[in-house]
Amino acid sequence: MIVFGGIFFWSEILDFYSKLTLNLPRQWTEEKVALIEKIEKQIATPPPLRAEKDAPEAFLTQAGVIQWTNSQREKEGLPPLQESSALNTSAVMKAEDMLAKQYFEHISPSGEGVANLVEKVGYQFIAIGENLALGDFQDDEVLVQGWMDSPGHRQNILSSQYQEIGVAVLRGKFEGSVTWLAVQHFALPLAACSQSSEEILSEITANQTQLKELETTLRNLELEIKRMNPRWGAAYNEKVENYNNLVAQYNDLLIQTQALINQYNSQVALFNECAAGL
Repeated sequence: MIVFGGIFFWSEILDFYSKLTLNLPRQWTEEKVALIEKIEKQIATPPPLRAEKDAPEAFLTQAGVIQWTNSQREKEGLPPLQESSALNTSAVMKAEDMLAKQYFEHISPSGEGVANLVEKVGYQFIAIGENLALGDFQDDEVLVQGWMDSPGHRQNILSSQYQEIGVAVLRGKFEGSVTWLAVQHFALPLAACSQSSEEILSEITANQTQLKELETTLRNLELEIKRMNPRWGAAYNEKVENYNNLVAQYNDLLIQTQALINQYNSQVALFNECAAGL
């Protein structure tokens, strides 16, 4: 128990730890959150492709477009794209929206793009790409070849970064004629890179709240001790002991929080490194 001349007040401890210890967790946490927010999602949307001539017996299928897309990747020694039901849904949403609103662009009249669509279906991504085609292409092979003959669309199809694909092919009335609309959605899912732990971040936040509460308690207790008269006796010694125990609790919690922040920062750094490498 620390009494009389052995007491160290919170103000004195705070002066010592403010720059060395207290402010660091707060500052580091903000940097970690900023790192996550600074992860730039990559979006590739080459200019939409229109068929140069219409085939009289044009017919397109979702499965066929995926098959011929993966055939092109196989020729280049690339792994096949895995079909994603979520990306299929977002591609259908895009095709239906273009038919309903009569536009043929990556950005809808309401300002929505491919990123908005995949987020609507709950798909989280690091990179996303969209290929669009309009017209009566003879079949799935001819459609995919048309995309392959276009540098931007070819780049999406042969990107080593993407892991998943979704496709929609719809026939409907567009600009006064019945024709086909085709949509490809390519993606590198967020799950491809190990993510930072939300549990750790929640624990850091909870610890910071507790630290602030302890700061307030310590300051109030310090004032009480300074106002006590006389500064001796059982009541005084009990309050001093309580004060010093709280200081020890504060510093222990601070050390724990700093360790959690270091762990969290390492996870964010690994995620950013993975995302950049893919």
